[in-house]
Amino acid sequence: MSISATMVKELREKTNAGMMDCKKALTETNGDFDKAVDWLRAKGLGAAAKKAGRIAAEGTVFTKTNGKTGVVGEVNSETDFVARNDAFRAFVSDLADHAMTNSTTDIGTQKFGKSGHTVDETVKELVATIGENIVLRRVTKYDLQGEGYIAAYTHGEGKIGVLVEVAGKDTPDLRTFAQDVCLHIAAMNPMAISADQMSPDVVAKEKEVLKAKNIEQGKKADMIDKIVEGQIRKFLAESCLMDQAFVKNPDLKVSDYAKETGKKTGGDVKVLRFTRFELGEGIEKKQEDFAAEVAAQIKN
Repeated sequence: MSISATMVKELREKTNAGMMDCKKALTETNGDFDKAVDWLRAKGLGAAAKKAGRIAAEGTVFTKTNGKTGVVGEVNSETDFVARNDAFRAFVSDLADHAMTNSTTDIGTQKFGKSGHTVDETVKELVATIGENIVLRRVTKYDLQGEGYIAAYTHGEGKIGVLVEVAGKDTPDLRTFAQDVCLHIAAMNPMAISADQMSPDVVAKEKEVLKAKNIEQGKKADMIDKIVEGQIRKFLAESCLMDQAFVKNPDLKVSDYAKETGKKTGGDVKVLRFTRFELGEGIEKKQEDFAAEVAAQIKN
């Protein structure tokens, strides 16, 4: 029996299994839709649909660079235990290699590895094999924009990942600076490179909070604006990379370290951009209410 693309699409939507697996299931069952569903379930490939709704906030953050290109990404699992699984770690390693040589736009739809499956299909197969929901959450890629260096750093076995592009003459001193800035960003979590790059919305919101706080503290009305301006300068100094005290030498600002490095390399040194991923940030972990769950079961 001829297996149409529509049949494969419908089976995929029903089971959330990979396209190639759906086609094989329909072929093996001579196009019988219900039997194909059972075939996928028997192979453990249809189970991914049920697991896809479960919250995945563990996993790993990965980085990779060759100095000219760099990537940072996050792959989530439900438990930290799975993040140490050999198959999971192999997938993450292969994904990092893939991202280095391919576009990271719509990466899930790209052919991946030797299987001919897409990245998304490979994730679903991994879900079925491991038995936990796994999510490719995000990937960012930098390609060097001129002379300089791209550094990457992974902290705590994948808890934090940082990618930094630095402009300057590519020397050992510049590379050391770039790597040190990665470490600094991992530790200090700056919000922007410099004050002029800070989001105006962030500054405006901070001003509102500080103004309300000063009013609450009973500060004189005619002094509040001046006080807030001083507090905003402090906020920017603490939140912007170049104004922060360098984590490895607090006597220097990061901007001072950049100038020192520039003298060694014989040219200006500038941090062009950075990305910092922290594992599970922004993911609201589900809080289980077992008492309510039992009560609901009894009621039903």
